[in-house]
Amino acid sequence: MKKTIISLFAILLLGCNSKGQENKVRLTGDQVITELENLHFFGLTEKEDLEESKANFKDSYERLHFFEGKERDDSTTFTDNRFYSIDCEVLFESEGLIEYLEIVRKAFDKLGLELKVSDEFSKQNKKHWLHKIKLNGKEYIAYDNDFGMYDWDISFVNFIRMLNDQLSMQNAGEKFYPIRSGNDGMMVLLTKEQFDFVRANYPNDKDHPKELSEWENIRRN
Repeated sequence: MKKTIISLFAILLLGCNSKGQENKVRLTGDQVITELENLHFFGLTEKEDLEESKANFKDSYERLHFFEGKERDDSTTFTDNRFYSIDCEVLFESEGLIEYLEIVRKAFDKLGLELKVSDEFSKQNKKHWLHKIKLNGKEYIAYDNDFGMYDWDISFVNFIRMLNDQLSMQNAGEKFYPIRSGNDGMMVLLTKEQFDFVRANYPNDKDHPKELSEWENIRRN
């Protein structure tokens, strides 16, 4: 009798799960664009780039089920002003930090936020490098380690941390989420609501936004 009850319960449970999966309907490309608009995702996009940006997101979703914007010809910025290509080798180099801070400044400007860069400091020997910088008067560590195989990842993580700290201090309601590192690194600027929408409607794979702590854990493993 007990085995019969257990079997019936298992059948009911499987039936409920199957029904739940059937009820989960994938959004259309137009619905995705509408939801992104409702979440003010395109609020940083220039008017002249708006239609092209929307069309690209729709196409990426429908054909590839992939979350990424339209890259400009310079290969570091996107028409939506939320995605940013980061060559982590360049970022790690002494001049790369300033270069990328200038690139993301546009997002800060569009959000009405300050990003004053000053007092870059570098001290290096054959084994170790200390690299610091101030953003809006607050000092941040860009790199403070012995050289090793994770140098690019360390600088990428520290870069996102300093930017997100400034966004938080200025009550932006947005932050940068890492996608990937390396020579073709990428990050994206999102609100929590936008991030949750992406996680709910796009595959949570290695090429989609992650919380920084989650991304670090994946990279370590």
